[in-house]
Amino acid sequence: MKDLKIGIIREGKKPADSRVPLVPEQCKYLIDKYPSIDIVIQPSPVRSYKDEEYLALGIPMNEDLSDREILLGVKEVPIDQLIPNKTYFFFSHTIKEQVYNRKLLRAILEKNIRMIDYETLVNTIGNRIIGFGRYAGIVGAHNAVRAYGLGSKKFELEAAYKCKDFEAIKEIYKGIEWPNFKIVSTGTGKVARGAQETLKAMGIREVSRAEFETEEFDEAVFVHLTYDKMYKRKSDDAYIQTDFFENPGNYYCDFRSIMRVADIFINGIYWDNRGPVYFTQEDMADSTFNIKVISDVTCDIAPASSVPSTLRATKIGNDLFGYDPITGSEVATFTPGSITVMSVDNLPNELPRDASLDFGKMLMDSVLKELTIEGSPVIEKATITKDGELTELFSYLQDYVDGGGAEEE
Repeated sequence: MKDLKIGIIREGKKPADSRVPLVPEQCKYLIDKYPSIDIVIQPSPVRSYKDEEYLALGIPMNEDLSDREILLGVKEVPIDQLIPNKTYFFFSHTIKEQVYNRKLLRAILEKNIRMIDYETLVNTIGNRIIGFGRYAGIVGAHNAVRAYGLGSKKFELEAAYKCKDFEAIKEIYKGIEWPNFKIVSTGTGKVARGAQETLKAMGIREVSRAEFETEEFDEAVFVHLTYDKMYKRKSDDAYIQTDFFENPGNYYCDFRSIMRVADIFINGIYWDNRGPVYFTQEDMADSTFNIKVISDVTCDIAPASSVPSTLRATKIGNDLFGYDPITGSEVATFTPGSITVMSVDNLPNELPRDASLDFGKMLMDSVLKELTIEGSPVIEKATITKDGELTELFSYLQDYVDGGGAEEE
């Protein structure tokens, strides 16, 4: 096996994220099983897994990671903390040309960094092989129902970040009497499955789309909508998956009958900028729009969003804001006539130990072995920058890199 000198960096983005790419037990397993793997941890006061937990298992710790070849993080790395000429793994939030990270991508190129985004690691059929999606969905669904309870004053749920883990949260659900509300959850991947996991742990029954749209219930219910249950081709109302992903602009979203009866919307579907939105601000301003809580797990910020009310990302501990559908502007949470929006962009960090353990398993199973393979197609296709340039697959970002205009810090 090829020697791998790996460093786990301290999260530097503010506010600091407490997740880690590999937990202490996983580091020890890798070092013990593969003598060619050498792991060093950069100290951090904010990790959910403390420095002492790594040290107790004999994992070396050092502030200086300059001798490491591969550096693993979670969130974007501050520009002044980037080490030139290294290979980095982290979520860069650049592949959709997010303006607020343009300077980061420029710095990565200038510093000759090979950058691999976890989001771009896919298997042979194009499915993502690693991510925090499951826990994003778990927490996103919890927060959605919690927000509905706060707004309606019919029940109260503890915030996820105040709970030890998901098992502790599930114990809380056992004591809740849910009123009769309707939830619509969208998506096909780990986020959607995580949301369904939470709703089922709550004891909320899943129903069909036809039942959801036409029937009244004396209990809480949810419907799960996948691509084929929402999108129709404008020309003939058909849904052809390959055509949809190649030509999303030729489709519309069949969501009108849903938004007239749903109380809570959990958005967990990947959205292509070329594709149709669920609904417009005008739709939200209409008196027939019934949705009271929107939990936008995908958190694409408007106007480049499938949900016009996602005006900004919210933060853990202050995760809600009100949206006035008439003016399209933010108002105080629970203002009469407003829609409550939850748009935390790092939801898994509310259950950081669970999420880190899950992520580390995927990293070990699907990614680290690829690093030992010279020219691994998985790694090569996920590489955004190399030798100071954008790779061919990501050359479309050149205009984004070269562009100007307002940039968020």
